[in-house]
Amino acid sequence: MYDYQTLSVAKADRIATLTLNRPDQMNAFTVEMSQELVDFFTRVNDDTEVGAIIVTGAGKAFCAGMDLSTGGNVFGLAEHQEPTLEDIRERRDDPEIYRGVRDTGGLVTLSIFNCTKPVIAAMNGAAVGIGATMTLAMDFRIASSKARIGFVFGRIGIVPEACSSWFLPRLVGIQKALEWCYTADILDAQTALDGGLLKSVHEPEQLMAEARTFALSLISNRSAVAVALTRQMLYRNSAQPHPFNAHEIDSLAVFYTSRKDGREGVQAFLDKREADFTAQVPDDLPPFYKAWGKYPASRRHDATGHANHVRVRVAVATALRTAEPSPPRLGQLRQPPVPRCYRRRHQNHIA
Repeated sequence: MYDYQTLSVAKADRIATLTLNRPDQMNAFTVEMSQELVDFFTRVNDDTEVGAIIVTGAGKAFCAGMDLSTGGNVFGLAEHQEPTLEDIRERRDDPEIYRGVRDTGGLVTLSIFNCTKPVIAAMNGAAVGIGATMTLAMDFRIASSKARIGFVFGRIGIVPEACSSWFLPRLVGIQKALEWCYTADILDAQTALDGGLLKSVHEPEQLMAEARTFALSLISNRSAVAVALTRQMLYRNSAQPHPFNAHEIDSLAVFYTSRKDGREGVQAFLDKREADFTAQVPDDLPPFYKAWGKYPASRRHDATGHANHVRVRVAVATALRTAEPSPPRLGQLRQPPVPRCYRRRHQNHIA
């Protein structure tokens, strides 16, 4: 099912092990590898034989960054163009922009972000540049004690990519993210662990066994649909401006999961037995999921983006129409009047 030039894929026990497979080049990243990674993380969503994914590297390295030995623009960008922010927003799927302007690392991390399966990076060696930033969209990063990690963009005069300016501060905090990017230092595994980037560090010969054990713990006796929704809800809803935005999606997700696997889970609990979850991804994902959308709507609110927005709102309204009325927004709450004597005494301090 998966046939690639720069990657290899092995499946066992509902775990797909994805290996960056250019060991003679320390698994250096290329445009072709980017395309194959996007293809894998798109197609694996429909693979019911896969419940979780482990990403590692062949040989001694995880990924030594961009392959700088290729001719022309090593990032695969069309230098004759003069793209604007408007071009990215309004023409993001136009082949001229998609292939010639958009960051290849970002295309990979966006495909990982949209994945419906837990993703674990098993960092077996050097992970620098895109080798480090591609892992930020993965759910967990575990590393060999010999791993070395670096956000080294400043050394070659470029900036962090692969959406890392969104992911890295969320993982380690803005101060640590800025330090690591400004200094462009190579971090050992213990430093990365202490900084909050890694979940754990293991001896090299134990790394893959630990990754598999952990992956199995995430999906054994779990509903595939619930796992998929949980992954997307935590990533997307945590970036929403207000908890009510999360409440909308939570309400629909609980509503639909409670009718199949949720019902089985409750009955299994009452019967004191293991649950037999049968819902599959993507076939049994709730109807609002596609309308939820992969990307934010462009500023011009094109027909597709507007239709998706409307469908989500309609789905939310339908599921919640029997619920209690929403509480007033903070701005709609009437404030008690300020006593006149207080106003006179403190008039210079009242906004």
